[in-house]
Parts: sequence; C-alpha cells; structure tokens
Amino acid sequence: MDSNQAIDLNAALARIASDVAPMVDTERVPLGAAQGRILAEALRATHPAPPFPSSAMDGYALPAPVSADLSGTRWRISGESAAGHPWTGAARDGECIRILTGAAVPDGFTRVVLQEDTRRDGDVILISGQPDPRSNIRPVGHDVQAGEPLMPQRQRLGALEIGRLASDGVREVSVYRRPRIGVFSTGDELVDAATTGADLPYGCIYESNRATLLALLKHLPVAVTDLGNLPDDAQTTRRELDVAARSHDLLLTSGGVSVGDHDHVRNVVEALGYVAFWKLNLKPGKPLAFGRVGNSWFCGLPGNPVSTIVTWLLIARPLVLHLCGQPGSEPVRLPATLATPAEHHAGRTEYQRGCFSWRPGQPLPVVSILGDQSSNRLATFQGANCLVEIPAAVHDLPAGAPVTLLPLAGLLD
Repeated sequence: MDSNQAIDLNAALARIASDVAPMVDTERVPLGAAQGRILAEALRATHPAPPFPSSAMDGYALPAPVSADLSGTRWRISGESAAGHPWTGAARDGECIRILTGAAVPDGFTRVVLQEDTRRDGDVILISGQPDPRSNIRPVGHDVQAGEPLMPQRQRLGALEIGRLASDGVREVSVYRRPRIGVFSTGDELVDAATTGADLPYGCIYESNRATLLALLKHLPVAVTDLGNLPDDAQTTRRELDVAARSHDLLLTSGGVSVGDHDHVRNVVEALGYVAFWKLNLKPGKPLAFGRVGNSWFCGLPGNPVSTIVTWLLIARPLVLHLCGQPGSEPVRLPATLATPAEHHAGRTEYQRGCFSWRPGQPLPVVSILGDQSSNRLATFQGANCLVEIPAAVHDLPAGAPVTLLPLAGLLD
C-alpha cells in the first residue's frame, strides 16, 4: 500500500486489523474488579441454574397434573416453601403448600397455581375461575445447564456479564493485560487551562483534544498516560516520541500529521518507524496517520477538534479495542430519513453530527443535521446523538432523503 494514497475507512480498518496483534498477556483478577476487562478464556457453567426446581410465581404448589381441570377444587395447606427456606415434607393427595417466587418446589409437586387464581379461607384454598394451565415451575438448568457455554473468550465484561458469572459462583477470571497507551497533543498554540492563569495569550487556544481523548479512554480497559503537549519542533517531537515508544503499546496524538510547515509528527514517525497510511477518504478527518514507532503502535489523529472525535470513534477506538483483545467491534448502523437538508460535496464519505428520534407514524427514525458542520465546531456535538453517514458519491441531500446513522450510544463507552 502506498502510504501517500488516500484510502477508504474500511481499508484503513482492515490494515489495522491485519497489522496489530491483540493482547496475549493475561492476568487473573477478582470478578468484582473485572468491569470493562476483556475475558481471556471461554467459560462453561459449573452449576445448573436454577440448581433445583423453583416456582416462577407466588401461589400454591399442588401434586396435580398440569392438564387437570382444577377449577372449583379445594386444597388444604400443609406448609410453606419460601426462597432460601424450602419445605421438606411429603406431597399428599388433597394437600398443597404455600409457595413463593424462587422457592424450591418439593418432590411430588407438579404444578403451581397462581395466588390470584385462588381464594383462601384459613388453611384451605378454593381454586376459582380458570387457573393458568402451565406448571409455572422452572426446571433444573432452565437458564443454563452445567457444562454449557457460559461466556465466550474475548467478551468485554460489563455489568450484565459480571452478574451472569456471579450467578455461577465465579470468584475470579483471566483477562487480558491492559494495553499501555500514551496520549500527546501537539501545537505551540495550545494552552492547558489546568496549568495556566486566566489570561489566554493572543493567538493561542485552550487545549481540548487531549482532554477529550483521556476522558474517552477512561471507559476502556487500558492503562493511560497523559504525556502532555508536543511543541512544533522536530527535534523535541522526535525525542519525546522515541522515549514514549519504549514504555507504551500505543501512542495516540492529535495534530501534526498533515502537510503544514510546522507539522512534524508524521515525518518523525517515518524516521523512527514507518507510516502505513496517513490520508483517509473521510470528512472530517482526512489527515490520519497509522504506523509504528519503535516497539509501539502509533495513531496520529487530525488536530481539528471535531476531526479528532470523529476519527477516534471510527478509527482509533476500534484500534484500541482490537489491541485490548476485542476485535471486530463494528458500530451499529440504522436506516433513517433526513428531517433537514444536508450539505455535502461529493468526493469523501462524510460523517455529520445529528440528532435522531422516532415520530408517530414514521417507520424509520428521522434525523436533523445540527448546524454548520465545520471541523472546528465542537458545538455540533452539543445535543448530538448520532453521526449521519453520507456516501462519497452523493451531493447535497434534501429533507426526506434516506441516510444511514451511527448512534453515539455505545461508541462513547
């Protein structure tokens, strides 16, 4: 691949996937500390769930066939089975037990009649109306049988996955090591609001890209280092990248990868390693460099704030997740209808910021473009809940035109 040739998004992702090997180093951590981590082993259930026949409802357990017509029959209550407090008596004809949701169903009891289908008088119940004909009993292993697959390898562990593992008695898990990621911003014009006074020097702006990237990375299973800002100086840039590459798995920068007189990052990366590509058929985000510096992977995002965020969502985030051990993380794409016109010059696939919703009577969500889409305007993310994908071949789109949207939910965590 000619690194000077602009490539499409899918080609860039394919190159990253073929070059970057996911993490292989593992560690064992307590289940309670595994939130967000990538599972390094496939797990099978060690216990059936539930481990005993259990009631799905509050009601009364009877030794009666499921198919039997019980309407109008009377039963004497001989005991109670509650969650954690099972009844251990024997089933007898004409007798039932009070049973509560989740409680063990004793041997010989084959049906649970719902509480609302009965009337109770002391220790006798009358079954009224037409009771639910189902057994309302969850058999052993209703959720999962012992030995069945419980969780696949390379699964990212969220709250729901941790809950499922906890239900099998899992105490600790093997997960992939957190990749070490170093984050730079670049540019003499950048001022860190956290380390300067109230006055902003003329010709300067407050740094936001590094702050954004550091915040986005907090949601991922990585170990992050804030490496500060690189000045517009080739020698300093070379020294800092060379040192940082020795202790990180990935270096992430914003700015300095285009063709300006003071853009030194790409040339330094080529001198210290290689650049696989640095131009994308993408708007915003044409100048994006992927390659290697020494023993570290490198991803240089463009410097305009919106371009940084969009290329993070579409390129850098999949790269980081792939490195973490979770390859193939494709964003959700939904068909939608434009509620407002979208300006677009054919040539590059564009991702505009929008807000979508469902309207009564509309089969598809409708999406509005949020103002001027210039790549410096962070305001276009205010109120946005999606990216609107406009293909390279099309021109301006009128209201009512079909489009594809990528919900931001799921891309920001």
